[in-house]
Amino acid sequence: MKTKAFEKNYWDANYFEPQTMDGIGNASLHVRYLKGFLDLELVDVSSIIDLGFGYGHLFQKMLRSFKPYKACGIEPSRYAFDKARSRKLKVVDSMQLKLHNESIEDWCQRKDEKKLRYDLGICTSVLQYIPERNLKKIIPVIGKRVKYLYLTVPTDLELKRQVEELDFHDEFALSRTRTFYRDILSLGFTNISSKLWESKYYFNEETTLFTDLLYRS
Repeated sequence: MKTKAFEKNYWDANYFEPQTMDGIGNASLHVRYLKGFLDLELVDVSSIIDLGFGYGHLFQKMLRSFKPYKACGIEPSRYAFDKARSRKLKVVDSMQLKLHNESIEDWCQRKDEKKLRYDLGICTSVLQYIPERNLKKIIPVIGKRVKYLYLTVPTDLELKRQVEELDFHDEFALSRTRTFYRDILSLGFTNISSKLWESKYYFNEETTLFTDLLYRS
């Protein structure tokens, strides 16, 4: 989808009441859940990337909670990018923070270097806008660059419920099943918890913290 689809008209239509949106009004709940889970499993999160940070609410709270030494945010919409950039995202002076006004597809086409590797990736309400052919290309790349991926994406049933119960229709979102997303994500990740996926590229049976979940019969 072209970036222009996500300019001011998209945000005005879809985020006219931002505090009611998942990842904004409940951003603190997302952070507490993820931080608690990773702390319990003794996972060190020293670097974070947000793959489509929108207005930056969730990204900002993640950075405040984890305080990574390295962080990166990408957002294809110039309108949202400028709004998020006005927020105080850099929580400590020593943090290496980079923001890019580009799509996930553009980021995946960057030359693969160690500086593009991150402990934790955040991707909330983004994949429903990406065509299937593009997803098949980017998921394996993300899997090589991100150890753990915190992901939310509305399925066909959830999009239908939004229309029937909330009278809200996202004209840009692609309606796809839970099975579709699980199959696509399996190209690079294994689901280990609600909303959390572990990279198959970094998985090591002897050192991973999640073997009890992955191999439970």
